[in-house]
Amino acid sequence: MSPTVDQSAILHYRRTRRRRILLTLLLVSICMVAFFADLVVGPSGLGVRETLNALFGIGDVARRIDVIVWQVRVPTSAMALLVGAALALAGAEMQTILGNPLAEPFTLGVSSCAALGAAVAIVLGLSFPFVPVGWTISANAFLFALASLGLIHVLAKIRGAGPQTLILFGIALGFSAGALLSLLQFVASADALQQLVFWSMGSLARADSHSALIVFIVLAATAPFSFAASWRLTVLRFGEERAQSLGVDIGRLRLTSLLRISLLSATAVAFVGIIGFVGLVGPHIARMLVGEDHRFLLPASMAVGALVMLLASLASKMIVSGVLIPIGIVTALVGLPVFFVLVLRQYGAGR
Repeated sequence: MSPTVDQSAILHYRRTRRRRILLTLLLVSICMVAFFADLVVGPSGLGVRETLNALFGIGDVARRIDVIVWQVRVPTSAMALLVGAALALAGAEMQTILGNPLAEPFTLGVSSCAALGAAVAIVLGLSFPFVPVGWTISANAFLFALASLGLIHVLAKIRGAGPQTLILFGIALGFSAGALLSLLQFVASADALQQLVFWSMGSLARADSHSALIVFIVLAATAPFSFAASWRLTVLRFGEERAQSLGVDIGRLRLTSLLRISLLSATAVAFVGIIGFVGLVGPHIARMLVGEDHRFLLPASMAVGALVMLLASLASKMIVSGVLIPIGIVTALVGLPVFFVLVLRQYGAGR
C-alpha cells in the first residue's frame, strides 16, 4: 500500500472517530435536556420557575413544592434515565452475543419470569427470608429474572449450545413462566389481580431515591466492564471464526456478557416492571448513527435508551391531562412501529 493511501486511510479514520465522538456527546446533551424537561412537567401543575427554584434552592420554596420536586419528580426522572440506559446497554450486548438484531433483554424470557416472581409475591404473599415487606415484589422479580438467565446459561452450557439454542431456551422458558403466571392470575383475588396488572404495565410511579440509587450502582458497576469488552464485541460482529482467529474467547465473552445483561435487566424490571422495546430500539438507533464500533455504540445506545425513556415519561404525563399513564404502554406504542420496520428490513435483506 502506498504512503498516500495510508495517509488517506488514517485521515478517514480520524474523521470518522471525531464524528462518532461528537454524535455521542450530542446524544448525551439532548438526553440531559430531556431530563430537565421531564423534571418540570408533571400532573401537580408546578411551573418551570417553581421547579427550578426548588432544584437549585433559590429563594423561599414552599415545603409542598420541595417535596414534589425532590421526592417525586427527581427520583422518577432519574429512574427513567437510568432504566433506559441500562436496558439499551443490555440490548446492545444481547444483539451482539446472540448475533440477532431482534434480540433484547427480554428475548430470553426475563420479563415473563420477573412477572411470575412479582405474581408470587402479590398473589401468594411468598418471598425470600429477610427481605423487608416493602421490597418483596421487587426482590422476587429480580431474583426470578436473574434465575431465568442463570438457568438458560446452565442448559446451554450442558448442551454446548450456540446463540440460536439460547434463544429457543429463552422462548420456551418465557412460555412456561407465562403459563404459571396465567394460573396465578386465575386464582388471584380482585385486588391482587389489579395490583399485578398495574405492575406488569411498567410504571415509574414506584420510583424513589433508594431504588434509583440501586439502579445507578448496578449500572455504574457493570458499564465499565461492558466498555472494556467493546473491541471484542466489535470483532464478534464480524463472525465467530474471525473473532476466534484474533484470540477472542467466545465462550467467556458470552458468559460475562450474559452476567451483565442479567444484572441490568433484572434490576430494571424489578423496580419499574416490564418496559419493552427500549432494549431493542435504543441500540438500533445508535447503530444507525455511530456504526458497529462498540467503543461508541455502547455509550450511544445508553444515551438513546435514556432519551427514549425520558420522552416516553414526558408523553405519559401529557397524553391525558392530570393522569400518569403507565410508561410501559407508551414505550410499546412507540416501539411497535420501529419493530415492524426492523422486521421488514431484515426480511428485505434476506431476499
